[in-house]
Amino acid sequence: MKKNKTITKIFIIILLAIIIFALSMMSMKQKENTIETSAENISNKKISWGIKRNNNHEQPDVGKDYQQILEENGGICLGDKETKNVYLTFDEGYEAGYTEQILDILKENDVKATFFLTAHYVNTQEELVKRMIDEGHIVGNHTVNHKSMPSLSEEEIRKEVLDLHQVMNEKFGYEMKYIRPPKGEFSERTLKITNSLGYKTVMWSFAYEDWNEDKQPDEEKSKQKILDNLHNGEIMLLHGNSKTNTNILDSVIKETKNMGYTFKSLDEFV
Repeated sequence: MKKNKTITKIFIIILLAIIIFALSMMSMKQKENTIETSAENISNKKISWGIKRNNNHEQPDVGKDYQQILEENGGICLGDKETKNVYLTFDEGYEAGYTEQILDILKENDVKATFFLTAHYVNTQEELVKRMIDEGHIVGNHTVNHKSMPSLSEEEIRKEVLDLHQVMNEKFGYEMKYIRPPKGEFSERTLKITNSLGYKTVMWSFAYEDWNEDKQPDEEKSKQKILDNLHNGEIMLLHGNSKTNTNILDSVIKETKNMGYTFKSLDEFV
């Protein structure tokens, strides 16, 4: 009789354990479904970054709603409106023969910049990338293949960002922490993904039509456009494949300083 009672108790214990395990698995599944549903609800509406310039060196209108989405996800586009700081950044998908001169000019003027690079640039221009790092510039992530992020899956975004991150670490022992979405296109979903990878998204408050090598803008007009649109907290975007930018950069830096502005690194962003 005692033996039967013992067997019954063991059976009940095992049954209870199975029930508890089953309930636990159901709870975990519900949590996963909640997370998936939550992720699906995050907007993937493509935002194409743009600005509306103001006169008299006032900060431009970058779009209140887009700025809010950006900043809520750890991104930046404008600095302190009360401080005459300018943050100089370059986008470089490939080397067009001007970066060495750009680096010379930056060194001569004691200005630190941020270079947003693709994997092609990093893999083909190791000496220039090393020089950027050695001379105190920041190297930012412009992804492996320069694809519009909202068109990619989460797995593809992670690969585009982390593969380049790994290459920079392996080649130079360098940890990237700033990212600029290719083509200036992002969504709330892509911001959350890159932010979860430890990256701060950096947009801009000034840019102009400088990227087309076959249609380079007039140097004097370009210089005047840059200087006329200087503003407090400016994140300036220039393209490193531009002959015009290279030729006017020294003068732009000197005149910007003469106007009372200070060039700051993104690590000093206010």
